[in-house]
Amino acid sequence: MLHWTITFLILALIAGLLGFTGLAGAAASIAQVLFVVFLVLLVVSFLSKGLKGKTH
Repeated sequence: MLHWTITFLILALIAGLLGFTGLAGAAASIAQVLFVVFLVLLVVSFLSKGLKGKTH
């Protein structure tokens, strides 16, 4: 998931440098959404592993 976020971020930067503002905005929005989803899944993963480890 983080790989796709970085890919869309790089695509947004390149498109922005070349003047494709619509494409840059769309790629940046996709990268932002994927990054938030990645962070949520990371927190859920840490919490589930943390709660599993504390049971006897």
